[in-house]
Amino acid sequence: MVAGPAASNVEALWSRSLFRPVRDRNTFEVAVERLAQGIRLGVLPYGARLPPERELAERFEVSRVTLREAIKALREAGFVESRRGRGGGTFVVWAGARRGGADAAAMARGMGDRLLDALDFRRVVEPGAAALAATRELADSDRDYLCACLAAAEAPPGDHHSADSGRRLADSRLHLAIAGLAGSESLARAVADVQLRLDELLRAIPVLRHNIAHSDRQHAAIVDAVLGGDPVGARTAMEEHVDGTAALLRGFLS
Repeated sequence: MVAGPAASNVEALWSRSLFRPVRDRNTFEVAVERLAQGIRLGVLPYGARLPPERELAERFEVSRVTLREAIKALREAGFVESRRGRGGGTFVVWAGARRGGADAAAMARGMGDRLLDALDFRRVVEPGAAALAATRELADSDRDYLCACLAAAEAPPGDHHSADSGRRLADSRLHLAIAGLAGSESLARAVADVQLRLDELLRAIPVLRHNIAHSDRQHAAIVDAVLGGDPVGARTAMEEHVDGTAALLRGFLS
């Protein structure tokens, strides 16, 4: 038998993995994912103080503004709290799922490999649908409909669950509209299927205002590419968008 690594080496390995540079355009979402997973896995245990902002930003190779937004999101989600004064800093306060997160985590565990399968499936079908839609000659009514769906999805988020729930529905309608404009019934059914499979989980994770702003920009880029007849741009923008969502789902639920 081969001996396992010493505990100190395992901790160092986890640290290198968790705090490695973010090689992704979804810097905010991936930073949240890394930190949330580290907390959920116990790499950053209850009561632990996060490394200083400057150090984390350098290790992730992201801006300090992005790092602060990621920590703010974790604070709003109940994973960490910030303390002022002597001995202050940002500390892990998550000791288990909160605010309905237990049900979401249980749901994700119940899906098992099907969750990763759904994320992989989405990574293929939704960018493909966006690219195909960009090759279609769209009628004025189609263009108006897509723009209306985008405007609804970009509506200012509310402070209540009902408003956030409505935003989630508008987000889903936009994705379904893009798939519908691709003109393939089979592809539209596939996008609807993956939206249904992930809908409950997407509703269960915390509403992160910074992510919403980022998502709005990505939605606009996708729609611009579809309307501009740019299939490569549409595929690339949709891939970036679904990758960001997958990062948050893995961070909060896996």
